[in-house]
Amino acid sequence: MTTYGGRRDQAERDAITVEIGYALCSAAFAAAVLFGAVAGPAFAFELSAGARGTLVGAGATAAAVVFVARVVSVLVRFGRRRNAAGDETAQPSQPGRTNPDS
Repeated sequence: MTTYGGRRDQAERDAITVEIGYALCSAAFAAAVLFGAVAGPAFAFELSAGARGTLVGAGATAAAVVFVARVVSVLVRFGRRRNAAGDETAQPSQPGRTNPDS
């Protein structure tokens, strides 16, 4: 951003959009792989209905947790990387100087 509290320019909006897309796609892939690993044996082998239900339920729960954790970690890392690159929201490195909101 060019001024404190100003609007984001097109490049920043595009970067955020790409990062959100990456976070969602990589999280979906990780969740699908984990679900397949946990629930896969339920479909590959002849298991009882209870065992199959337990594996599918555990796989779905683990996949949901991994999905949310991956999205959050990617977006938090993106925010930290932007602040470290000199974004105006980062605190200045010169002692005695503060941001306008300090």
